[in-house]
Amino acid sequence: MKKLIFSIVFCFSTLGLNAQYGTINAIIQRLEEKRGINQNLSDVNIDNRKFVLIKDFEDHTERSFIIIKGNLVTYVEMFDDKKTGESSSNVFSGDIVRPKSNLISMRADKLEGIKIPLPVTKTLLMTKQKKILYLIDINTKERWIEESAINQK
Repeated sequence: MKKLIFSIVFCFSTLGLNAQYGTINAIIQRLEEKRGINQNLSDVNIDNRKFVLIKDFEDHTERSFIIIKGNLVTYVEMFDDKKTGESSSNVFSGDIVRPKSNLISMRADKLEGIKIPLPVTKTLLMTKQKKILYLIDINTKERWIEESAINQK
């Protein structure tokens, strides 16, 4: 009788552990997705995509855009002065390299068509969270969001 009760309790506890494993696995997958770990985004096409980064300071606002067309990139910096209302911009152009991983290397070596001695370089990690594509700058941890995701809201 004791063996029968023990085996019934053991079966139910095993089923309970299996259900908990499924819950724990779902939580771990969500955390990995949030951190951009273990995602294989090599099949995601980033051609003709635009990514946006907005920084708001006390005296000015910085808006930056990365526009990718094939292996060419346009990097735009816009500065809006809050006091005077004036805007200024820098338009860089260059190329990108995307190996088979989720990394993107950007090198913009021309400022408004003129070659510059020190190019703007960025190494970006592509990640996807809740069906929205992000680029995370490896050095500064800035998060660039895809412009179409902003326009949907």
